[in-house]
Amino acid sequence: MDGLPQVLDSETTTWCQQTLKSPIGCVGVGLHSGQRVSLTFRPAAADHGIVFRRTDIGADIPARFDCVTDTRLSTVLAHDGARISTVEHVMAALAGCGIDNVVVEVDGPEPPILDGSAAQFVFLLDCAGVVAQDTQRSTIEVRQPVRVSDGDAFAELRPAATGLDMALSIDFDAAAIGRQALSLRLTPESFRHELARARTFTLLEEIDGLRAAGLAQGGSLENAIVVDQARVLNPAGLRMPDEFVRHKLLDAVGDLGLAGAPLCGRFVAHRSGHTLNNRLLRALFADRAAWREAEPAQLSLAAE
Repeated sequence: MDGLPQVLDSETTTWCQQTLKSPIGCVGVGLHSGQRVSLTFRPAAADHGIVFRRTDIGADIPARFDCVTDTRLSTVLAHDGARISTVEHVMAALAGCGIDNVVVEVDGPEPPILDGSAAQFVFLLDCAGVVAQDTQRSTIEVRQPVRVSDGDAFAELRPAATGLDMALSIDFDAAAIGRQALSLRLTPESFRHELARARTFTLLEEIDGLRAAGLAQGGSLENAIVVDQARVLNPAGLRMPDEFVRHKLLDAVGDLGLAGAPLCGRFVAHRSGHTLNNRLLRALFADRAAWREAEPAQLSLAAE
């Protein structure tokens, strides 16, 4: 989608927190619930952070890694008995566009899936407009390597001078996916052009089991890529040949966006998903020597 947000790229804006100029919303279907749901992005004050507001039950749920309670097929947040599931695409759009403070109002158990990517959320943020706030942005600087694994799958954060570099590889038996890898420096530009349009995907053989478990009730070829061994069943095919790894990296952007502030480091992973991504943040913050909170100006000076 070429109408994606224009990046505020002045030095001052880079170092300042950002929110939206005005509210904006959309309506769609929840991927797993199948329910019609509306979502509204609302501006928030400096230092507010990102909060999901369940307007149907009157509950606020902070978008933080330590509020994650389930990572099976999606990232689920819970706080004081209230839950919101499938937050990763919304979080990817907000993190990818550099939005620090926003209230995400949802009148159901999960945001709408829309087309299965983050592009339409990014388009909404573009339409709302982004504004710099009068407060400096904090950054989580990775100071020592942290790694989590599960068999041959792993996720790792390493120190880096500035920004967030990301490298991810995947390996599926299905011939339509196979082995794919992608590396990039995460910026609003790279997110919009390299990741935002990549859609979620599933294997045809898994769909019956998901629906029997009460999941994927709203899934369709309109909002997910469906793979049957060597075939992609979507009539229009893929948006890019390596759409699968791009979507996995999009998910990682959303999951790492739950750190509470932008990360400064290098993310390296193989066959990582929501579970390992969340375990990685928990491992990082459990080791006080592995990170520090810094302002972008401090990181810039340290890199010189």
